[in-house]
Amino acid sequence: MAIWQAILLGLVQGLTEFLPVSSSGHLVLLQRVFQVEEPGLLLDTLLHVGSLSAVLFVFWRDVWAMLKRPFSKPVYRLVVATIPAVIAALLFGDFFDYAYSGALLGFGFLLTSIVLFLSGNKQGRGKAPSYASSIVMGLFQAAAILPGLSRSGSTISGGLFMGLDREEAARFSFLMSIPAILGSVVFQTLDLSKGSGAAPSIPFWPVFLGAVAAALSSVFAIRVMLRILRRANLRGFALYTLVLGALVLIDQFATHFFF
Repeated sequence: MAIWQAILLGLVQGLTEFLPVSSSGHLVLLQRVFQVEEPGLLLDTLLHVGSLSAVLFVFWRDVWAMLKRPFSKPVYRLVVATIPAVIAALLFGDFFDYAYSGALLGFGFLLTSIVLFLSGNKQGRGKAPSYASSIVMGLFQAAAILPGLSRSGSTISGGLFMGLDREEAARFSFLMSIPAILGSVVFQTLDLSKGSGAAPSIPFWPVFLGAVAAALSSVFAIRVMLRILRRANLRGFALYTLVLGALVLIDQFATHFFF
């Protein structure tokens, strides 16, 4: 893998992990359009580590508070919000593996557009998530394993539907990404140790620079997203994913340039 490919994948992973446009969907699309080969398990793992480090950096106060009080309500709510994705991954793993072939990519982007449009101008009260809202946001996160369906966009919208204000919904959504990304990293690391993933033959510099690009672009995306939510709604992203989903479907069923 060339250095530019690793950096490109890192930038896309970081930006789209936290902007409501689907990181998995964009990575699948990127590989199709630019004929970038599957990055390999080692690079994919370290790209996720880069995104994880960005969340820990931006929300270090929240993380430190939870580490000091591991048996507190915020931690319990985060655990509750994580459970649906774990169950979905275990029960529907084969379906999600099929979806990562790109067969459902256009529909995934359109689902993102619908969710963002429906959440639209919703603005609740500035309150901490309840267990009910944690479960709902967790269900949205589980559905967003589907490539093209944005994890951040879906979970933030789920919080808005449950009456959270935009900033609180986004904060909890980004904190939810910590166990989600950490779980992915743990499973990928286990696969690497067993030798079941792609051979870790990528040279040092592509791996390192890709991870750095993912970390820096993730920090940028988180801060931009928080600023956008203070001033506007998510319907601009809904329009983007609507157009993107339509273009992907046209190519999948008609033109076949990339699919």
